[in-house]
Amino acid sequence: MIEIRFTAQKTNGQVISGSLSEPTYSEAKKKVQKLAEKNQLKIQSIEKKNTYLYKIKKGREKPIRGEQRSFNKEEVVAALRKLGYEVISVNRKLLEFNLKPPQQDIVSFVKISAELLDQKLPYSEILTLLVNDIENKTLRETLKQINNEMKKGADSEATFLRYQSVFGKFTAYMLGLASKSGNMAEIYKATAKFLERQQEFRKNIKSALITPMVTLFVLALAVIFYVGYIFPETAKLFVKFNIKLPPLTAATLKISDFLMGNGLLVALIFIVPPIVFWQFSKTKKGKFFIDRMMLKMPIMGTLIHKTLIEVFCRVFYTLYSGSAESIEPIRIAAEAAGNSYFEHQIKNVAIPLMIKKGIGITEAFTASGVFTETALSRFHSGEETGTIKNTALQLANYYESETVYRLKNVIELIQVGIAMVIMIVMIGLTLVSAETATISPKSPVMK
Repeated sequence: MIEIRFTAQKTNGQVISGSLSEPTYSEAKKKVQKLAEKNQLKIQSIEKKNTYLYKIKKGREKPIRGEQRSFNKEEVVAALRKLGYEVISVNRKLLEFNLKPPQQDIVSFVKISAELLDQKLPYSEILTLLVNDIENKTLRETLKQINNEMKKGADSEATFLRYQSVFGKFTAYMLGLASKSGNMAEIYKATAKFLERQQEFRKNIKSALITPMVTLFVLALAVIFYVGYIFPETAKLFVKFNIKLPPLTAATLKISDFLMGNGLLVALIFIVPPIVFWQFSKTKKGKFFIDRMMLKMPIMGTLIHKTLIEVFCRVFYTLYSGSAESIEPIRIAAEAAGNSYFEHQIKNVAIPLMIKKGIGITEAFTASGVFTETALSRFHSGEETGTIKNTALQLANYYESETVYRLKNVIELIQVGIAMVIMIVMIGLTLVSAETATISPKSPVMK
């Protein structure tokens, strides 16, 4: 988050100042300008909070180096002198990178917070403890700012949502909501469980889909390089001396000639599609299309689908408090699933039916078309008996057990398949090389 401070003048001449935080400097500047237009203010200055490196000492002690965030150099100098230090130098840090912290660090923060909340430790003390121990600079500074803002009486939900670029939208919402609820520890535990499952799911998807695709792509490039460049250097020597080539060697040489003669076309076929697909996946329509197709994939599609329902049910269970207030938990749970098609069907089909026509949860979920028959049957049973909250938790636990077990088997099968492909390719290259090695020139005829 970028923090800025602005100074403005009212129409009566009064000078006022304020500060705000936004994901980028341009967004913060636009917000200040809109605020100025709305309240008829004349902007005098906009300062961005930066990191300053300082070198100080006290008396004859050894100089100390450190860094401090501030809106300008003068404020840092004044603060250090107020503490009794002699300021040797203060310079703005030229390169400042605030990368998003690793998911594992966020999971650890949420889990530790949940455990300490269980021990009835005040939340402000928890943040103070974690700020001193967290190594990731971005997360440490973010928690420090959140702690300071909440001590000043800021709304916890609004505060955490301002830092959704660090935590993620859903995590920021849940942590902000927890501070205002009566079951803070429970919401933190549920959020930690969700983050762990999300992390595990992404790791499994990477193992099952992304890693095999990258492996096959690299293997294809290696084969093309061997067939197109290395192999012809040897094979064409035999052609030069009019030696008849064996069938595998002759066929491979034809493929090599095609690759070398159409190098640009081959390069385009291997390079352009991945780039186009990657750019397409970054668009809203592309992500929607890919997310929808993922649910229709053979074998993996079913597992991904059930994992989405598991995440939805787990979040729904945490937020649901009664049928009178079911819309918001359903909306948040749909967003937490992380699949744009799944989210779209619930938010644009199921929820409107519940609001406009007043139909029940089961009917609305059936109309969305993204829930399995098992899930719909369990929701129907829970709706009739008034135990829909517990039903959601049972479904989440059931699908977690099923998907974890089956996904491990699928990953093992894919890894075996990849190993088989690599083995077949290597055997093919070995056979071609061995056949080439058996070629011998004809003995010259003695006259």
